[in-house]
Amino acid sequence: MTLTFHLDPPLTPTLHDGILTLWSDVSNAGGAVGFVPPVTPEEIRPELLKHLTAMAEGRHRLLLGLDPTGTPAATAFLSFNTHRLMTHWVWLYTVMVHPAHQGKGYGRALLAAAEDAARDFDGIDAIRLGCRGGHGLEHFYASCGYKEVGRVPGAIRVAPDDHRDDITMLLPLT
Repeated sequence: MTLTFHLDPPLTPTLHDGILTLWSDVSNAGGAVGFVPPVTPEEIRPELLKHLTAMAEGRHRLLLGLDPTGTPAATAFLSFNTHRLMTHWVWLYTVMVHPAHQGKGYGRALLAAAEDAARDFDGIDAIRLGCRGGHGLEHFYASCGYKEVGRVPGAIRVAPDDHRDDITMLLPLT
């Protein structure tokens, strides 16, 4: 079984709810996608609406991976910079693969699809992403060609006594 990737798919109510479910399932499985478990789709909805607003304004693009049943199984948002000196690279946000699909190479496929999408954008020379320390994600991203270019120790507080590094990774496209 493989995923089918779509850049900027039409966002139907069913797809919207599927992304919320994906995000909730990933978060509740311990995924580092902006929330700490337990979390409900309703708690995630305001954050998704921020992403959708940015999409409507042309600042974000959605890369969606659907499983053979048409269910969202992976996502990544590509965010364009608005600062005039930084428009040559994009941020990759909310990179996630449903826990039921992890370990099947779908994360690598998602990153490859994001790289392909970014290469098609005019004037984009690199992709940057941030990841939360403590999960080993920087090693996964490095295995996909990203290089660690920055780290802020303890910048992310997931609990009162649990601080994680904020790690910045970069993938040059040129």
